[in-house]
Amino acid sequence: MSDPILQLNDVKTHFPITQGFIFKRKLGTVKAVDGVSLTLGRGEVLGLVGESGCGKSTLARTIMRLVPTTAGSVVLEGKNLTATSAQSARELGRQMQMVFQDPYASLNPRMTVYATLAEPLLVHGLCPPAAVPSRVAELMEVVGLAPRFMQKYPHEFSGGQRQRIAIARALALEPKVIIADEPVSALDVSIQAQILNLLAQLGRKMNLSLIFIAHDLSVVKHISDRIAVMYLGKIVELGPATDVIERPQHPYTRALVSAIPTPNPDVERSRQRIVLPGDPPSPVNPPKGCNFHPRCPYAQEKCKLTEPPLVAADATRTVACIRLGEI
Repeated sequence: MSDPILQLNDVKTHFPITQGFIFKRKLGTVKAVDGVSLTLGRGEVLGLVGESGCGKSTLARTIMRLVPTTAGSVVLEGKNLTATSAQSARELGRQMQMVFQDPYASLNPRMTVYATLAEPLLVHGLCPPAAVPSRVAELMEVVGLAPRFMQKYPHEFSGGQRQRIAIARALALEPKVIIADEPVSALDVSIQAQILNLLAQLGRKMNLSLIFIAHDLSVVKHISDRIAVMYLGKIVELGPATDVIERPQHPYTRALVSAIPTPNPDVERSRQRIVLPGDPPSPVNPPKGCNFHPRCPYAQEKCKLTEPPLVAADATRTVACIRLGEI
């Protein structure tokens, strides 16, 4: 990618486990994100998928500087966010916004829609106070809400409407990158389609770069240009969405793809589902070698000894598997 807008270089986010109140003693470390390198192109939608607990949300919060980075760097348009001052990071932060999973929890229940959308405009001085009402009305129309609702509170809206308000708040600062952390998982299926279509439409219209986080590959396939598959804090497969879904190469990706339901009953009854044994290992004590080998049906002795690097499987895809090409 010749001109990426966002780069992650070997990003690690570890949380220490301590005991004691006054004299703290370190007992271990939770390796929530353990060496992630990604690039996001201008106007691109990158889907990030994986099981619950694999580190997707922690990675999103690390990019947004909501949690500190243990190692590595987050580079936005050539500027290292992890090495800048708080003031500089705040100014750069205008270019990145986040849409959280639960819209009701991410909206202040004591603030009207107008106050919610006007606050970032006034704090960052994006428009004069006299022009704020018209700008708020414009933002509401962009996400499909009537401006007459701007004096209502979050509890007066449905889940889908609240998520539209959250998207409007993210758009208020005219960002270049939006990180959507499972924005449709708490919504009904019919509302999910509306929000997905809205995000895709806004991305094309405003040339936004989007990181779309989900655990449902069928949802990610609908909106993404590329898909990154994450397991236990690491990227195990990365490539174009169509290739990853239709021709998965990592055993973990194959298991995820096999769980995608098919609307055809005949095909659904005949297809073989890959059921992985056991649960994901603890990020406090990850297995040696390949993190996936305790659950992998193709694991060999060498998988237990060597950690697989993320290598090129073809011209557009990278996979972290020692047995790449053998299975």
